[in-house]
Amino acid sequence: MAEEVKIETTETKEAKVESGKPETKEVSHDDNLKEMAEVVDAKEAKKDAEVSKEADKNFKANERGRPEYKRESREERFAREAQEKLDNWVPRTELGKAVRAGKIKNISEVFEAGLKIMEPEIVDLLLPNLTKDTLFVGQAKGKFGGGKRRAFRQTQKKTKEGNVLTFGVMAVVGDRKGHIGIGYGRAAETLPAKEKAIRKAKLNIVKIPRGCASFDCSCDEEHSIPFAVEGKCSSVRVKLMPAPQGTGLVVGNELKKILKAAGIKDVYSRCFGKVNTTINTAKACMKALIKLGDLRL
Repeated sequence: MAEEVKIETTETKEAKVESGKPETKEVSHDDNLKEMAEVVDAKEAKKDAEVSKEADKNFKANERGRPEYKRESREERFAREAQEKLDNWVPRTELGKAVRAGKIKNISEVFEAGLKIMEPEIVDLLLPNLTKDTLFVGQAKGKFGGGKRRAFRQTQKKTKEGNVLTFGVMAVVGDRKGHIGIGYGRAAETLPAKEKAIRKAKLNIVKIPRGCASFDCSCDEEHSIPFAVEGKCSSVRVKLMPAPQGTGLVVGNELKKILKAAGIKDVYSRCFGKVNTTINTAKACMKALIKLGDLRL
């Protein structure tokens, strides 16, 4: 006997819907597990979103207090490091403690009292706008001794272990308002030698009186020196004479650096001896400038 196959037509389905009897659907065990997994995944996703939102909020709060990164040049970096070093300076001398405490606010008070400056940070605080420069005291290697002049003077010593190199640097510092100082430093490397020379130049800073004593100039500005002076170091003699405005610095290139740092704009000069020895020439010029403060009219 053949089995009867019941075919449900669309008319039968429509009749069931109209009668209000919903079509029953069987739900398997796999469907239940799948639905539960979706619910759990939704809860975990919601929880992760809340954690991420809280983390972003904390990160932005911390980021507000952090300074923005700014690309700085080499000069700016050196200036920032020098300022940080000056802020962390702990004075050891009585003069340094007085300057740090604000009892001494002008370097003229130090010169008038005859106090000796033993810490370069004192000059940094009292004269913040110092210009620094190096003199060409060395010479690069060249064919037949024709190398170019440079700031580092290289010497070497013969030992059992080999050649020991030493670099020497002469630096000049000044504020272009009458304060000037020079220093010579030696070290096994170039940068430490330069730092040592600048440090010694700050310790040797002096006050140079300026004026106008030329017969061709009748101004009251401090653009030259008040009278003629002469300084001597070894075989080198340097004589400086007042000059009218517009003359300029009639001296060698290395001596121009010293006079510019002192704030002198016009001067005549005469040099005698082996002036190619820059160290002796610079010392002779410095001795001549110091005489301006020693002599009294």
